[in-house]
Amino acid sequence: MSNEKKLQDIFIECLEISKDNFTTELKYNDIPEWDSIGHMTLMSNLEEAFSITIETDDIVDFGSFKKGMDILGKYKISF
Repeated sequence: MSNEKKLQDIFIECLEISKDNFTTELKYNDIPEWDSIGHMTLMSNLEEAFSITIETDDIVDFGSFKKGMDILGKYKISF
């Protein structure tokens, strides 16, 4: 499985959204499910899935799916 597919699956699972409602254009607070609690659930699951520890500044900056890909790149996750 590609890392991008893995990331998409984590978003879908953690935010409890259907595959039909997922888009790579998804941004924080675009959907009710991606609120502060959903965000922390997402961060926790990303850390577990990719075996990384995300720095606090990066957690705050992680405001969209695409920005998340950039941030994860800092942790040597390639897309």
